[in-house]
Amino acid sequence: MIKAAEKSNDRAVTQTVRAQLALRELVLRGELNPGERVSELQMVERLGVSRTPVRMALVRLEEEGLLEAIPSGGFSVKTFSEKEVFEAIELRGTLEGLAARLAAERGASRTDLRNAADCITAMDEVVRCGAAEIDLLRYVELNARFHDILIGMADSQVLARQLERVSALPFASPSALVPVQSRSPEMSYILSVAQDQHHCVLAAIERREGARAEAIMREHARIAHRNLERALTNQRDMDLVPGSVLIKRRIRA
Repeated sequence: MIKAAEKSNDRAVTQTVRAQLALRELVLRGELNPGERVSELQMVERLGVSRTPVRMALVRLEEEGLLEAIPSGGFSVKTFSEKEVFEAIELRGTLEGLAARLAAERGASRTDLRNAADCITAMDEVVRCGAAEIDLLRYVELNARFHDILIGMADSQVLARQLERVSALPFASPSALVPVQSRSPEMSYILSVAQDQHHCVLAAIERREGARAEAIMREHARIAHRNLERALTNQRDMDLVPGSVLIKRRIRA
């Protein structure tokens, strides 16, 4: 009886995750228009899963910030102003700065420090290839791993949850705007700056320099700001930004 109940629960979780991923893709690809009402019954028919997983998926996407509840019932696809996007990136940088400070003040383990150093070394090798031959997917993977290790060093579940929430917004995650950066003629310079910041924050954490580690990570997020500013002036670059269909762009002269 217990095993049967566990299997049933596992299936429910799998269906919820599947519904959540499918619904997120619909939102991010623009197949559900910004501001469009999204009902439970509509998604049951469209995704081909039962009501309970769909209901949970809708709630989880609201928690991620991609949907918002509406008074008449159901949800609508959220839109973001340019200001809100910049603020989301700033918030992520602030939280990562706090993570770096906590890691420095509390003392990171030798294992975490070694894993972070290995990750940076691997990123150095990718960047050393030069802008023309860089393996962008590999760089994005390593960059995400480094940021995850940094968050783990802080040893704070509360902070980790808040970072997970803000990074769930597709345009606010640490590597979201790297593809835009790849279009820049200054790509090699920007990558070298980012890598230097990775090296410096790790050194600050090792030396227990909390304030310096925090300042470096907050400045590190400014690279994403710069990439976003570039994207907002060029539609081809904007198309590379995850979730760009959700951003309501202001009219430029």
